[in-house]
Amino acid sequence: MFAAHAADPTVVAVPGNPVLLFGAFDLAPMGYSTDEFFVSGIASSYKVAGGQTPDGHWDVASAESAPYTTRIVVVRPADPRKFNGTVVVEWLNVSGGTDASPDWNAAHREIMRNGYAYVGVSAQKVGVDGGPSLGGFGTPLKKANPERYGNLNHPGDAFSYDIYSQAGRILRGPDASKVLGPLVPKRIIADGESQSAVFLTTYVDAVDPVAKVYDGFLVHSRFGPPSRLDGISMIGDPAMLLEPAKFRTDLRVPVITVITETDLLGGRLPGYYNARQPDNARLRVWEIPGTAHADTYTFGAGFIDSESTPLSKLAAAWEPTDKILGSQLAKPINAAPQHHYVVEAALWNLDRWIRTGHAPPKTHPMTLTVGDQPGQPPILVRDQNGETQGGIRTPWVDVPTMRLAGAGNSGSPFAMLAGVSEPFDAATLTRLYPGGKSEYLKKFGASLDSAIKAGFILPADRQEILDLATISYHGPH
Repeated sequence: MFAAHAADPTVVAVPGNPVLLFGAFDLAPMGYSTDEFFVSGIASSYKVAGGQTPDGHWDVASAESAPYTTRIVVVRPADPRKFNGTVVVEWLNVSGGTDASPDWNAAHREIMRNGYAYVGVSAQKVGVDGGPSLGGFGTPLKKANPERYGNLNHPGDAFSYDIYSQAGRILRGPDASKVLGPLVPKRIIADGESQSAVFLTTYVDAVDPVAKVYDGFLVHSRFGPPSRLDGISMIGDPAMLLEPAKFRTDLRVPVITVITETDLLGGRLPGYYNARQPDNARLRVWEIPGTAHADTYTFGAGFIDSESTPLSKLAAAWEPTDKILGSQLAKPINAAPQHHYVVEAALWNLDRWIRTGHAPPKTHPMTLTVGDQPGQPPILVRDQNGETQGGIRTPWVDVPTMRLAGAGNSGSPFAMLAGVSEPFDAATLTRLYPGGKSEYLKKFGASLDSAIKAGFILPADRQEILDLATISYHGPH
């Protein structure tokens, strides 16, 4: 039996600047305001009958309850006339030991140009109090600003799912105007990347059928296993990982999951290939060849990418680098622009799907072949240029200037997520584009237009992409 929803949480505005990095640019001149709120209530944990089975069809009931106080950060159009009616609620990522907003980073250009509101939720204990992280360090809120956040109270990740439900429920509850001002949401999209996507996988399968808070889900860069309902961390003892699990087939609302090469094959966690499933009436799986879980946009370009950033500066930030977060890596990391552009298209398509019922386009999965040795994971099938076959086709893999991959780096705990870039030499570029830069740009533009027509890149990004391609081509002219 599932218990009735708890009483509405208490919402208190917190003056001053929140501890959450949205980029190296001011949002106010771009027409957006930023506010922080403390949210307090009673959250439930869940128990599941029969365990978290690989089919994702889990029946849950309320288990324990505990008080909590966490925070949410709201970024919204200052002019209510520019609000498009959709709020994106990101489950903040804590893999680095601190709250981060990777999908704000990936999709903020689409969010702001089309008038979405955004809410970041500190759903997990690591972001508030600290705990297991990839780098073994971190700056949780209580450490970052003890005076501001010292009264936060997180009872543990078993309660994170209901905390996230309650945060979304606020947006249509009696305190909605306190949080959103004059904005009245018509659609609320749940969103999360990486570890947060793994938690959203569990949320979709276990909690959404009973909570019924969100109108759609953008699950970005999940792996194979779901998170545990009992709150035990996925970072730590591999023996505590669950079996890979699919999304349940009787989804209540639309779900788009975006998968990079890294996510598909896995690393620290088993890959998504273990949980692959076909599209259905409420599921789209978008696999993107040539992409890594994190790339030069994640680690640099995204933080400076405002609507007024000079293209030369943005192009320089896109360039492959072998240094991230103070670490020297073995190889330059993945520098594939298609990752964040496709995430923007996924958000746009999901919003339209919810609004109109018009389903997003389907695509083929990336092409895999069995490994050479017994028990070896599958291997991506690559073309003569070293680019992965299948999946969403974009000019960066069909008209390439470098080999792009989602794995193969080392030198940092984050290296396994960062992939590699191997720029082609002049001889290879001459072979591919004997007509020089003009031939390259002609082929690039045709491939880009095909991706836009297919629905995997937005028309609004077309000119910027062409301009960046012009600046970034380093082959013979």
